[in-house]
Amino acid sequence: MNINATLIGEAIWFGVFIWITMKYVWPPLAKAMADRQKLIADGLAAGERGKHELELAGKRSADALRDAKAKAAEIIAAAEKRGAQMVEEAKLVAKVEADKVVASGRAEIAQQVEQARAELRGRVADLAVAGAERILKREVDARAHAEMLVALKQEL
Repeated sequence: MNINATLIGEAIWFGVFIWITMKYVWPPLAKAMADRQKLIADGLAAGERGKHELELAGKRSADALRDAKAKAAEIIAAAEKRGAQMVEEAKLVAKVEADKVVASGRAEIAQQVEQARAELRGRVADLAVAGAERILKREVDARAHAEMLVALKQEL
Protein backbone atom coordinates (compact mmCIF):
# COMPACT_ATOMS: atom_id res chain seq x y z
CA MET A 1 0.00 0.00 0.00
CA ASN A 2 1.19 3.23 -1.04
CA ILE A 3 0.96 6.02 1.50
CA ASN A 4 1.21 8.73 -1.05
CA ALA A 5 -1.73 7.44 -3.11
CA THR A 6 -3.81 6.90 0.01
CA LEU A 7 -2.94 10.29 1.27
CA ILE A 8 -3.81 11.89 -2.07
CA GLY A 9 -7.09 9.90 -2.22
CA GLU A 10 -8.03 10.93 1.27
CA ALA A 11 -7.19 14.56 0.46
CA ILE A 12 -9.39 14.39 -2.66
CA TRP A 13 -12.29 12.82 -0.74
CA PHE A 14 -11.81 15.39 2.03
CA GLY A 15 -11.95 18.18 -0.60
CA VAL A 16 -15.15 16.65 -2.08
CA PHE A 17 -16.61 16.32 1.43
CA ILE A 18 -15.81 19.98 2.16
CA TRP A 19 -17.26 21.06 -1.18
CA ILE A 20 -20.51 19.09 -0.59
CA THR A 21 -20.69 20.40 2.94
CA MET A 22 -20.11 23.97 1.76
CA LYS A 23 -22.63 23.58 -1.06
CA TYR A 24 -25.50 21.72 0.67
CA VAL A 25 -25.02 21.59 4.44
CA TRP A 26 -23.44 24.90 5.36
CA PRO A 27 -26.03 27.32 3.83
CA PRO A 28 -28.99 25.92 5.86
CA LEU A 29 -26.83 25.88 9.01
CA ALA A 30 -25.68 29.46 8.36
CA LYS A 31 -29.28 30.50 7.65
CA ALA A 32 -30.47 28.81 10.87
CA MET A 33 -27.71 30.51 12.86
CA ALA A 34 -28.52 33.89 11.25
CA ASP A 35 -32.23 33.42 11.95
CA ARG A 36 -31.46 32.42 15.51
CA GLN A 37 -29.11 35.39 15.90
CA LYS A 38 -31.80 37.72 14.48
CA LEU A 39 -34.42 36.19 16.80
CA ILE A 40 -32.16 36.70 19.82
CA ALA A 41 -31.36 40.28 18.75
CA ASP A 42 -35.08 40.99 18.25
CA GLY A 43 -35.83 39.51 21.66
CA LEU A 44 -33.16 41.67 23.30
CA ALA A 45 -34.41 44.75 21.45
CA ALA A 46 -37.96 43.94 22.50
CA GLY A 47 -36.73 43.56 26.08
CA GLU A 48 -35.03 46.97 25.89
CA ARG A 49 -38.16 48.50 24.34
CA GLY A 50 -40.25 46.91 27.07
CA LYS A 51 -37.92 48.27 29.74
CA HIS A 52 -38.04 51.72 28.13
CA GLU A 53 -41.85 51.57 27.83
CA LEU A 54 -42.05 50.45 31.46
CA GLU A 55 -39.99 53.48 32.49
CA LEU A 56 -42.21 55.74 30.38
CA ALA A 57 -45.33 54.16 31.85
CA GLY A 58 -43.92 54.69 35.34
CA LYS A 59 -43.25 58.35 34.53
CA ARG A 60 -46.70 58.76 33.01
CA SER A 61 -48.35 57.12 36.01
CA ALA A 62 -46.35 59.33 38.37
CA ASP A 63 -47.40 62.39 36.35
CA ALA A 64 -51.02 61.22 36.33
CA LEU A 65 -50.87 60.62 40.08
CA ARG A 66 -49.35 64.06 40.66
CA ASP A 67 -52.01 65.65 38.43
CA ALA A 68 -54.75 63.72 40.24
CA LYS A 69 -53.43 64.85 43.61
CA ALA A 70 -53.27 68.46 42.40
CA LYS A 71 -56.79 68.24 41.02
CA ALA A 72 -58.02 66.65 44.26
CA ALA A 73 -56.38 69.47 46.22
CA GLU A 74 -58.07 72.01 43.94
CA ILE A 75 -61.43 70.29 44.39
CA ILE A 76 -60.98 70.21 48.16
CA ALA A 77 -59.99 73.88 48.21
CA ALA A 78 -62.99 74.76 46.05
CA ALA A 79 -65.28 72.72 48.31
CA GLU A 80 -63.89 74.41 51.41
CA LYS A 81 -64.32 77.80 49.75
CA ARG A 82 -67.88 76.95 48.73
CA GLY A 83 -68.58 75.69 52.25
CA ALA A 84 -67.32 78.94 53.74
CA GLN A 85 -69.36 80.85 51.18
CA MET A 86 -72.47 78.84 52.09
CA VAL A 87 -71.87 79.55 55.78
CA GLU A 88 -71.55 83.26 55.02
CA GLU A 89 -74.73 83.16 52.93
CA ALA A 90 -76.53 81.34 55.74
CA LYS A 91 -75.30 83.95 58.21
CA LEU A 92 -76.53 86.71 55.92
CA VAL A 93 -79.93 85.05 55.52
CA ALA A 94 -80.14 84.50 59.28
CA LYS A 95 -79.22 88.16 59.87
CA VAL A 96 -81.93 89.29 57.45
CA GLU A 97 -84.47 86.99 59.13
CA ALA A 98 -83.38 88.21 62.56
CA ASP A 99 -83.76 91.82 61.41
CA LYS A 100 -87.24 91.01 60.11
CA VAL A 101 -88.19 89.37 63.42
CA VAL A 102 -86.77 92.33 65.37
CA ALA A 103 -88.61 94.80 63.11
CA SER A 104 -91.82 92.82 63.47
CA GLY A 105 -91.36 92.70 67.24
CA ARG A 106 -90.70 96.43 67.38
CA ALA A 107 -93.78 97.14 65.27
CA GLU A 108 -95.86 94.91 67.52
CA ILE A 109 -94.45 96.60 70.62
CA ALA A 110 -95.15 100.02 69.11
CA GLN A 111 -98.70 98.93 68.34
CA GLN A 112 -99.19 97.59 71.85
CA VAL A 113 -97.71 100.81 73.32
CA GLU A 114 -100.11 102.83 71.17
CA GLN A 115 -103.03 100.68 72.31
CA ALA A 116 -101.94 101.04 75.94
CA ARG A 117 -101.68 104.81 75.52
CA ALA A 118 -105.14 104.96 73.95
CA GLU A 119 -106.52 102.83 76.75
CA LEU A 120 -104.78 104.99 79.35
CA ARG A 121 -106.15 108.14 77.71
CA GLY A 122 -109.63 106.69 77.92
CA ARG A 123 -109.13 105.74 81.57
CA VAL A 124 -107.61 109.14 82.40
CA ALA A 125 -110.56 110.82 80.74
CA ASP A 126 -112.95 108.63 82.67
CA LEU A 127 -111.00 109.34 85.87
CA ALA A 128 -111.05 113.06 85.09
CA VAL A 129 -114.79 112.95 84.54
CA ALA A 130 -115.26 110.93 87.71
CA GLY A 131 -113.02 113.33 89.58
CA ALA A 132 -114.85 116.33 88.20
CA GLU A 133 -118.15 114.68 89.01
CA ARG A 134 -117.08 114.15 92.56
CA ILE A 135 -115.81 117.66 92.78
CA LEU A 136 -118.97 119.13 91.43
CA LYS A 137 -121.16 116.57 93.14
CA ARG A 138 -123.21 116.28 90.10
CA GLU A 139 -123.17 114.17 87.02
CA VAL A 140 -121.46 115.54 83.96
CA ASP A 141 -123.17 114.83 80.67
CA ALA A 142 -120.63 112.94 78.52
CA ARG A 143 -122.42 113.89 75.31
CA ALA A 144 -122.37 117.56 76.06
CA HIS A 145 -118.72 117.61 76.91
CA ALA A 146 -117.46 115.17 74.22
CA GLU A 147 -115.32 117.80 72.54
CA MET A 148 -113.70 118.67 75.81
CA LEU A 149 -112.92 114.98 76.43
CA VAL A 150 -111.42 114.51 72.97
CA ALA A 151 -109.21 117.55 73.47
CA LEU A 152 -108.14 116.19 76.85
CA LYS A 153 -107.30 112.80 75.30
CA GLN A 154 -105.15 114.43 72.65
CA GLU A 155 -103.24 116.42 75.23
CA LEU A 156 -102.42 113.31 77.17
